[in-house]
Amino acid sequence: MANFELIRRMFAGGQAERRAVPRSGVPKNALVLIVDDSSTIRAVLGKMLTQDSHIVLKAPDGETALEIARSAGPDLIFLDIVMPGMNGFAVLRALRRDPLTQHIPIVMISGNLQATEQFYVQRFGADDFMKKPFGRGEVFARIQHLTDSGRLVVREREPQQDNAPEHSQAEHDAIPDVAMPDTHHPFTPSSESP
Repeated sequence: MANFELIRRMFAGGQAERRAVPRSGVPKNALVLIVDDSSTIRAVLGKMLTQDSHIVLKAPDGETALEIARSAGPDLIFLDIVMPGMNGFAVLRALRRDPLTQHIPIVMISGNLQATEQFYVQRFGADDFMKKPFGRGEVFARIQHLTDSGRLVVREREPQQDNAPEHSQAEHDAIPDVAMPDTHHPFTPSSESP
């Protein structure tokens, strides 16, 4: 009977119950910048973070990410590696060189195996790495790790103005709970080198 109850919770609202229980030790209301050229990844990761009471900013490219990071001063950045134009490694270097942003913890994300290998070989000062596809558990494990290590410290902020939602309720509900890897940008090592 206990197994049936577990299965019922998993398929009939167990996720809603699980999400309602706060994670101990993980800060709330962190200002998080998501940088990814995939609108799907931005939506999925944004949904995960807002469901856990974080404030989310989004950037579709590296140049926009640098502007937002400098002006908003996020508590945490999730940064895709493989993007057109300014790639994630170039954004990471620029953030680490800027006194306004050098302290912000950064989690690099990629579904590209070559980018993953290059990240581990060159490690330009990112705090962590998350491979696509990823789910809620992976995202919050990264946040927990940064919190436990003292890298993620959520600063007090003025209350946010209520803005119009980015998505309708139906669109929000349709956003999947797992972020899949990018497949639309070929990785070229020469464009990703430091």
